[in-house]
Amino acid sequence: MRILITGGAGFLGSHLSERLLLEGHEVVCMDNFFTGRKCNIAHLLENPYFELMRHDVVDPFKLEVDQIYNLACPASPVHYQHNPIKTTKTSVMGAINCLGLAKRVNARVFQASTSEVYGDPSVHPQPESYWGNVNPIGIRSCYDEGKRCAETLFFDYHRQHGVEIKVARIFNTYGPRMHHADGRVVSNFIVQALRGQDITIYGDGSQTRSFCYVDDLIEGFLRLTETGTDVTGPINIGNPGEFTIRELAEKVVARTDTASKVVYRDLPQDDPKQRRPDITRAKAHLDWEPTVALDEGLDRTIAYFRNILPELGLS
Repeated sequence: MRILITGGAGFLGSHLSERLLLEGHEVVCMDNFFTGRKCNIAHLLENPYFELMRHDVVDPFKLEVDQIYNLACPASPVHYQHNPIKTTKTSVMGAINCLGLAKRVNARVFQASTSEVYGDPSVHPQPESYWGNVNPIGIRSCYDEGKRCAETLFFDYHRQHGVEIKVARIFNTYGPRMHHADGRVVSNFIVQALRGQDITIYGDGSQTRSFCYVDDLIEGFLRLTETGTDVTGPINIGNPGEFTIRELAEKVVARTDTASKVVYRDLPQDDPKQRRPDITRAKAHLDWEPTVALDEGLDRTIAYFRNILPELGLS
């Protein structure tokens, strides 16, 4: 098939591009390179089945494709809060443009939604039936509400126009090709540890997260996309293993053999206290669950950052 990936040069998009090429598909990678990076896809550029298209998903586009993966949107607070209006536009107008194309060419379209649609949850762990606890006017709202609106558009296009949709709610994901300065907790801790800097914990470190290794996540994407038309989602894709932020810091310190000290800062506004997916639906409909343990995934991610930090002048 010929498959379009918006945000294809990003962390997740580059891994998805690689996997689809390995399976024999033709991949069109669309990215405006706000957070995506050419180094993520440099090894794919010589592949005759890979096409790079510099374009912003907010602007209309026309292509002939069989499937669409809509991954375009800055996903870390430091990036999506940089230009919050553009973040909302990316989620909403990007969804409209992808859905319009899917309707025109009769393509199946996948939406990379997020666990942030649950906000600061009052239900734990979070099942897909939970409607969330989201602040619509806070500093994180551009991302949270943008993704919620995108889900609304996907299901309305499905009901009104019969567009074949797949909606995945992504929980915290980590692995090689994370941006070193994206502000996410795994990359933050690893980069700080490898540079011998203090490891910064926001809040008291008792808040929890669940960390899914990128290879597991991509496998979940493909299984969801390949299901029948009766499975639309939303489906949680994430690792149900739950760790406190303090536990994560301790693991990174131990695995990097750093002398870094842990320091504490104020918790940002609306930062969720708990985050853990209920993956019952993923197990039932996709026969999927993660296989890479946190310790193993951290070792692979640390090795990646050890290699690239000197190239970035950050060693």
